[in-house]
Amino acid sequence: MPPGPLRSLSEVHRLIDYDRAVFDRFVRRLSRLPWAEVSREREIGHRTLFGTLVHILHVQEVWMVYLVRGRTRELPALFAESARQPTTWKEFRAYSQRVWTGVDATVGKLTVRDLDRRVRAPWFPKGRYTVGDAVLQTTLEEAHHLGEIIGALWQDDRPSPPMTWIEVTRTQPRPRRTKR
Repeated sequence: MPPGPLRSLSEVHRLIDYDRAVFDRFVRRLSRLPWAEVSREREIGHRTLFGTLVHILHVQEVWMVYLVRGRTRELPALFAESARQPTTWKEFRAYSQRVWTGVDATVGKLTVRDLDRRVRAPWFPKGRYTVGDAVLQTTLEEAHHLGEIIGALWQDDRPSPPMTWIEVTRTQPRPRRTKR
């Protein structure tokens, strides 16, 4: 099998940090909107803005906390958990914290060799994919779903938060010191 596109742990860490930062920007923006707007049925993949954010967490959790760790047999119990279906921002924040803590734990234990280790997802019965592919899957799926949210916000004449790689990852300039 040819090596995957992610060759270093620093690349993985940068992508995961970016995913989290962009996700948090969208959560902050949407949590400031009236609940009626966030929970309104829309013609997007996961019906509501809130539901789409929850789905992004589902993807992160399943791939990075379960599949990458080889916990496939635990998925039916995970899918039955009511905590995975938050209905308020408070429940959402608790679930989000759980997911990102799990992602951080997984990524913190990865080695360079793990990036080419095979991962198995029951809904993808054929094909060969790796831990590196799982990282890219979560990153790109998040981007696609955030695109749905951006489109829905545009329909309501609302701006989305900055989310480009450069805007999110650039180093913030240090404040200038004034001479006394």
